[in-house]
Order: sequence, then C-alpha cells, then structure tokens
Amino acid sequence: MQINVDGARIVADLEKLATFSDTESPVITRIVYSESDQRARAWLKEECIASGLTVREDALGNMFARWPGTDPAAPAVGTGSHIDAIPHSGRFDGTVGVLGALESIRALQRGGFKPRRSIELLAFISEEPTRFGIGCLGSRMLCGSLTPEKASALKDRQDESLDTVRHAARFAGPLEKVQLPAGYYSSFVELHIEQGPILEKENIPLGIVTSIAAPAALRILIEGDGGHAGAVLMSQRRDAFMGAAEIALAVEAAAKGTGSVDTVGTCGLVEVFPGLANSIPNKVKLELDIRDSDLARRDSVLQKVAHACQEIAARRKLQITSTTLNADAPATCGTEVVSALESACAEEKIAYKKMVSRAYHDSLFMSRIAPSAMLFIPCKNGVSHRPDEFAAPRDLGNGALVLARALATLAS
Repeated sequence: MQINVDGARIVADLEKLATFSDTESPVITRIVYSESDQRARAWLKEECIASGLTVREDALGNMFARWPGTDPAAPAVGTGSHIDAIPHSGRFDGTVGVLGALESIRALQRGGFKPRRSIELLAFISEEPTRFGIGCLGSRMLCGSLTPEKASALKDRQDESLDTVRHAARFAGPLEKVQLPAGYYSSFVELHIEQGPILEKENIPLGIVTSIAAPAALRILIEGDGGHAGAVLMSQRRDAFMGAAEIALAVEAAAKGTGSVDTVGTCGLVEVFPGLANSIPNKVKLELDIRDSDLARRDSVLQKVAHACQEIAARRKLQITSTTLNADAPATCGTEVVSALESACAEEKIAYKKMVSRAYHDSLFMSRIAPSAMLFIPCKNGVSHRPDEFAAPRDLGNGALVLARALATLAS
C-alpha cells in the first residue's frame, strides 16, 4: 500500500495550534483548562470531525477521535499525545503526537486503507504538571492508577479544585467513568520529539522506544535554627541550607554511583527561608526528581538519599522529613508494537535506533492497559520546553509516515 503523508500540512497545523497561546509566538503557554487551551481543543475537534472522525470527550477532558473499523467490536488501536504546554515553551512537545497522528490517519484514508480495528486518536488532558502538580493526569485516570477520590482532591496554585476547574471548562460528569474498560485498546503508539540530542548527533531519522523511564518525586523539608549572620558562631550553627546543599550533592553522587547513563537525579526546586543574605536559613524545602528505566536501580538511589538525609540530620543536628509525591514504575514497551514500528521503518527504508525514553509520557501509563511503544523524531540540539524547540519538516513527515504504516499493521 502506498502511503503519502502531507508534511506541509503537519507544519501548517502546528503553526495554527501555536496561535492558541497566552504568550506571543514563538513562545507558547497553554495551561490545561485555560481559555487558550479551550480554543485549541475546539479547533482540534473541528479538524478531527472534518477528517471523518467521531469525537467524544470524557468527564476529565480527554478527547477521543475515532476512525471506525470494519470490526467495531474489536479493541481499538490508540495513538496520540497532548496539546497542553508549560509556560514559555515551544510548539512541538506533545503536539507532534496529536497532529502528526491526525495526518497519519488522513494519509491512510487517502490511500484507501480500511482498518479492521478502529483507530482512535487521543489528545490527553493535562500531560504537563503545571496546573495541578502531577503529570499525565489524563492517562493516569484512563488506566486507573489515579483514583477519582485523589483526583478530586487536587488543587491548583489558586487553591481551586480539579472539579471546580473542569466544571468551569464545561467538563461534567463523574470522574468514576473516566477509567477505560479492560480490553479497550489492543495497542497504543505515541509519536513524539526526542527531547534529547542523540538522534540528531548520530544523524538517525527515527528512534523506536523500547522502555520508558519513570520518576520518583520527593519533597524534603530541612529545619534548623535561624539567627544573625554575624552573631552566631560557625561552631554553633544549625544551618538548614548547608544540610540541603549536602542532600543535593548526595542525590548527584547516588545517581552517578549506579554506573548507568539511564539513572538521573535532579534537585530542581529550592526554597530558602527567610531568604535574606544576613540571616542564617532556618528552613529549606527541596523537591527532587530521581528517575531510571530500571525500577530496582532507581529505588536504590532513593534508599541512598534516605540514608544520606538521616546521616546529615544527625551530624548537623537538623530535622529532616521527606515526603514521596509520586513514584511511578518504568515501562517496557510492547514487543508487537515495537515490531510494527520496525517493520514500518524497513518498508519505508528509513533508518532507526532503538532507545530509552528518559522523559516520561502518557505512553508510560497507557502501557498499564495495552501494549504500547513510542516513536521519536529528532529535535534541534535536543532542546525541548523552550521557545526554540524545533523539529524539521522532513523529520515530521518521516515520523507520520512510519506511524501510519504501523497503525495500518496494528489495525489489520
């Protein structure tokens, strides 16, 4: 079957979607449930309907656009990603997986393909943790890893609950109905920019993801004694920030100590109280991100960090408490989906590299309910979550073409 992808249309669609933003292009800000997010979703819905897809939205706001197959009772093949964007970011993260997949479906339609299984495009709600502090909100609820009770308890920085915000955005109904029934999908595949430099550096057009790393997020509170920066002698200090600095270094040492390039640890948030140059810090809040594609290896880092906190607390006479915000398990991608992507690359004579996704995505949670995999395209300099995020038109076309052929295989 000949498949012809319209790469120029993907580019045009990405440019159009970028106009729905709270910041001026090329800077994209599109927070979930915001006015710009709602306008973007309305446009996407129109595009899907114009392509002959049947669109529905659940109580949370996940959007499903289905191309019915000849066997509508069979579990569907899913594909898609997200369109929400963190503040001051770019136009390719997530959106390539939605608009590229839409063009893949259009290409199959133009080629006269008739799927046996329905093919369903998903635009997941709230993949980014910007508003409610938890990533992949939509896919977590679809797979049942986040309960309706815990979801309802989520609040944004304005102290508005998830239920209040979603109702204001006209998403009603009980959250208990969001979880998908068993066997809803036979497979799932997500197209995405790599968000890393490997493909570009090695001049390889595509990456086929075989496993997806997952983070553990920790909040650590360090409490000591404050005081005047000049009056308290060094030997008498219980400086909370010095303890926090040692913890941050312990995270780095533990991550490097595994000997694996797939282990990473980040201390990305530091809040120092009272935050004055002439006042000894009496309290520090840290938030850590520790991730790996191997669960046991990641958890060994967590244990080392916990032991370091205990030792630092005792030696520096500090009070240190740690709270686990989330600790998701990594995912191994479905062999049948990986095989379909490999076969599609071979058919189209496009080189690829098998690789690990060190960022986590909605596919991590979809893998809990269906065999799943990801297809990466290169991004310039490995940059993501910045306005200069960029994927070349040729790479967009390659990704959509291979995705289309894999979807055809999985839906046959």
